[in-house]
Amino acid sequence: MAPGALALLALLLLPPPRGLPPRAAGCPAACRCYSATVECGALRLRVVPPGIPPGTQTLFLQDNSITRLEPGALAPLAALRRLYLHNNSLRALEAGAFRAQPCLLELALTRNRLRGLRGGAFVGLAQLRVLYLAGNQLARLLDFTFLHLPRLQELHLQENSIELLEDQALAGLSSLALLDLSRNQLGTISRETLQPLASLQVLRLTENPWRCDCALHWLGAWIKAGGRRLLGPRDKRVVCAEPPRLALRSLLDVSGNSLVCLPPTVHVEPLELTANLGEDLRVACQASGYPQPLVTWRKAPLAREALPPVQARVDGAEPGAGAVPDTGSGVLLLTNITLAHAGRYECEAANAGGAARVPFRLLVNASRPQPPPARPTGREPPPEAGSMAFRALGLATQTAVAAAIALLALTALLLAAMICRRRRRRKKAAGPPGEGALFVNDYSDGPCSFAQLEELRGERGHAMFVIDRSKPLFAGPAEEAAPGPRRTYELRC
Repeated sequence: MAPGALALLALLLLPPPRGLPPRAAGCPAACRCYSATVECGALRLRVVPPGIPPGTQTLFLQDNSITRLEPGALAPLAALRRLYLHNNSLRALEAGAFRAQPCLLELALTRNRLRGLRGGAFVGLAQLRVLYLAGNQLARLLDFTFLHLPRLQELHLQENSIELLEDQALAGLSSLALLDLSRNQLGTISRETLQPLASLQVLRLTENPWRCDCALHWLGAWIKAGGRRLLGPRDKRVVCAEPPRLALRSLLDVSGNSLVCLPPTVHVEPLELTANLGEDLRVACQASGYPQPLVTWRKAPLAREALPPVQARVDGAEPGAGAVPDTGSGVLLLTNITLAHAGRYECEAANAGGAARVPFRLLVNASRPQPPPARPTGREPPPEAGSMAFRALGLATQTAVAAAIALLALTALLLAAMICRRRRRRKKAAGPPGEGALFVNDYSDGPCSFAQLEELRGERGHAMFVIDRSKPLFAGPAEEAAPGPRRTYELRC
């Protein structure tokens, strides 16, 4: 073997210099890989890039355009401990999206477009310590959303649009030390919601539109009793947004007697209806109270926790959504009514002051209305009784009708021609002597003008013009006839 070839082989077998970070053999294009860290930030990525080394422990994917986590995209990264996906375009998290990351300690999903969280989104993250969800579009946190995070210590939910935390939304977070709910749309929060947080040390509730009524009475008492230690100097100012008489006041400065609620009242009219098979039905339920009650429809005798197996929804909800709560008023919508829809229903309105229910009964008429007779396929519809549907007649009948119409038109034209001909003959017939000519009996008195003519009628109705010489030749409107004898001249035409 040549000496040059031996030297080249020796160089290839030498380890890389210590001053340069080793590059993994499968590092994705445009990413930087060194040690157990892979940096793929700000590369305009739309998906998790393939080829990430399986031994990666820290993965930076921030500032990209990733819209979803494809199934199996993170499956090879079982050793992952830190994953940064902030400033992307994630809209949802599929159930089990992080199932293959049992060692993950920190997950950053800040400033994405998440609108909701499914119950199984965090399955498999039993070791997760920090979860960043700030700056998304979350509106509600449902029961048992974080049930699979028993060791979570920090939960950052600030700068969302959260207006409702269900009573068991934080269930399972027994190790949580920090909960940040600031800058959301929370109007109230229940004691049951915070009850699972046995290790809580920091609670942030500022910059929410708190509704200071009887439902929030417990929070003020809890803060005064021992909750102050969880709130910093800024967090202690839980400011009321309503009712108007308590607006801009701190919850800690409001007496318990001022935190009141008005129990709901419910009105449904009519209380009984009869519908036909196949029809659609809408029944309105009006509710009032303070705070504004939640309205739901249920079909008896099902349990109150179960939804009716009919297409009932509140007005404004998506069709088929079931008995979805609404504020103030609800509409029971039943489509394509069958006999199974008949029975007793119940409209329930509930708020912190109590609950009220009104029954409603639906009767279904078993006789289905007869549909109009079906038209034969490929043929014109038969003429209805009393109608003259020309197109529905046979070919021979159509020909006879057309001929009769043409004959009537011809007869009408002949009659019109005869009438016109007779009129012309009458005009040409000679009249009595002197008709058709103009005679003037006497011009001895000089010329005349039309101003001196007066129209008269003869015995046979002919027009006669008589000259009145007493009038001037050109009579003006202001001139008066001169007195004197009247001389006439006959003009016959």
